[in-house]
Amino acid sequence: MTQPLDRRYDAQKPDAIDVAALETFPYEYPGKDITVSIDTDEFTAVCPWSGLPDFGTIRVEYIPARALIELRSFKYYLLSYRSVGIYQEHAVNRILEDLVRCAKPKWMKVTADFKIRGGVHTVASRVYRGKR
Repeated sequence: MTQPLDRRYDAQKPDAIDVAALETFPYEYPGKDITVSIDTDEFTAVCPWSGLPDFGTIRVEYIPARALIELRSFKYYLLSYRSVGIYQEHAVNRILEDLVRCAKPKWMKVTADFKIRGGVHTVASRVYRGKR
């Protein structure tokens, strides 16, 4: 009889997330609230416990104050998660905090809708309510 293997694939620490990739550009209509929605179904990170990949859709909705998130930079930022070991719920918190720090929106919501793993579907979201 074969013994089960204790496998683990190494993952990078969260400090490998490239926050410096994020850029903004001026919102030319301050005081005129619009809702900006960004989503991608190409988000990948890894489970910090097993090293197995997590795949999901990231949705960001926000009301800009003075800056808009530059989409190319957002894509590079998300790509930096590819080998990072981070729990799904922690990824939502981290993404929201990084984007708020960068863009300083009036309001923002980040939702992560992860693919089913082990028969379990996870959706996590968090809202930031800034000064209006």
